Amino acid sequence: VQLQASGGGLVQAGGSLRLSCAASGRTLSSYGVVWFRQLPGKEREVVIGISRNGGSTYFGDSVKGRFTISRDNAKNTVYLQMNSLKPEDTAVYYCAAGHWSTTSDERAYDYWGQGTLVTVSS
Repeated sequence: VQLQASGGGLVQAGGSLRLSCAASGRTLSSYGVVWFRQLPGKEREVVIGISRNGGSTYFGDSVKGRFTISRDNAKNTVYLQMNSLKPEDTAVYYCAAGHWSTTSDERAYDYWGQGTLVTVSS
């Protein structure tokens, strides 16, 4: 499956963005999907995941109450809705797909999107 991440951009603090992870080649509903992000100068970290049946997993508290993940199986796409954005959310965001969606181990995810840059200005 090929993943295409999109939707990044420049937004002011407090604003919102919706990232998309569109799949081609295979049905994305057969996979768990997670969003990782890589902050400037930091290692990549997993943020949130969605299982094949639509259950969400948050990794840590930094985005709880602000980010939500959803999937539209008809469009073969997973979305990351980001609200109340903060400057510390500035990062390159990657979507990844695998059998699971509840692990932070990158080796669990077989397919990766190319990344989309989110910049939050203060």
